[in-house]
Amino acid sequence: MTTPHGYSPPPSGIGGRRPTATALYGPHLDGDAMPALYEELRRNHGPVAPVTVAPGIEAWLVLGHRELLRLTRDEQDFSHDPRRWSLLREGRVPRDSPILPFVGWRPALLFADGQQHRRMRAAVSDALAGIDGHELRRGVRSAAEELIASFAERREADLVPHYAHRLPLQVITGLLGLDARTGSRLVHAISGLAAATADSGRASRRINAILLALIDRKRTRPGDDITSALLHHPARLTDEEVLHNLVVMFVAGHQTTVNWIATTLRVLLCDPALRSSLTGGHLSVDDALDLVLWRFPPTQNFPARYATRDLRFGGQSIRAGDMLILGLAAANADPAVLPPGGPVTGNRSHLAFGAGPHTCPAQDPARLITRTAVDTVRHRLPDMELAVDESELAWVSSPWSKGLAALPVRFTDPQLPRTPRPGEPGRTARPGHPAAPQTGEAR
Repeated sequence: MTTPHGYSPPPSGIGGRRPTATALYGPHLDGDAMPALYEELRRNHGPVAPVTVAPGIEAWLVLGHRELLRLTRDEQDFSHDPRRWSLLREGRVPRDSPILPFVGWRPALLFADGQQHRRMRAAVSDALAGIDGHELRRGVRSAAEELIASFAERREADLVPHYAHRLPLQVITGLLGLDARTGSRLVHAISGLAAATADSGRASRRINAILLALIDRKRTRPGDDITSALLHHPARLTDEEVLHNLVVMFVAGHQTTVNWIATTLRVLLCDPALRSSLTGGHLSVDDALDLVLWRFPPTQNFPARYATRDLRFGGQSIRAGDMLILGLAAANADPAVLPPGGPVTGNRSHLAFGAGPHTCPAQDPARLITRTAVDTVRHRLPDMELAVDESELAWVSSPWSKGLAALPVRFTDPQLPRTPRPGEPGRTARPGHPAAPQTGEAR
């Protein structure tokens, strides 16, 4: 059988031997190594390749753009419910497996199909739609300027921990209704989950404990925040459903926004032509953001779908209960759909946010946060440059997330705004969450 890519894979799967799987985890597979691995898999296997995502855990990585669209749109053949996963049903997934926190079933929209998914998605979408974009933009800019002011006198900074991590933390935890200290604890636990190590299970339990305490407060003292909106939505989500949808939203939202901000800044620092086009008005910040989503999507691989029946897919024989991983970065680079010169400016047909009924519902606020973050640091630090050679930049080792470990910069002439005195117009009550009290409680 020849695939649309012109590749004829050997017989495998049903009635045949499964091809040798490639490890999609380990410290050697950092951000620089992954693109080459995807192309090697594409050459050897076609648009669907056999991989292991943890020791002893086999899956299929969907590399083809067309195949990934089918995977995300066809709920009849590909379910989101991990209880269909044959390895899990057969007891072959260790309890401490680093993959389990990502794919263990939760009563959340990410793990549901059909009507149950639509019910929860309606609540999540409405909660996100309730965010005031103008207020959010002002809050992000205020928080960004305070962060820049905190390191401006040093004339140097590492923009990953000092800016890209802290800014979404302040903004997203404020939107959830968390105070800054609790939000910091939540982000630390999220980092442990995203590392995909043996500690991932403990990190998952810490996340649950923090959010359950938040839900308990918001059930009796609601505020103008996403948690309260979910708890009091007509869809009548249970506390457990609110908990797990918050986990999905925060895990998907925080780290991807961090990566999107940091990678966009890296591209602008390392590509003088792009930076010049942006400064000269030939390209917009949104154009730069889309370029990053095409070439360096913040989430490079996303688990998972599960085959509901035996079928041929992408030249491979897939068994019912097999896990399939969404290869977002690989699908964006699929030569079957990508023009030779790369994506055309303004083209947003990338798959960085997924596709189909489970397309990321938070992409609009995520873009607003990222655009404002990038634009603010560009204008406040106009002569910013890398403090190391580009080849020295290190990426975080993760099979799922593509992010920089550090982005050291130096600058000489920060353009800081005058800080308004108390009571003056333009002062916000809380960085990243305008008009919200410092405790994150009802207002």
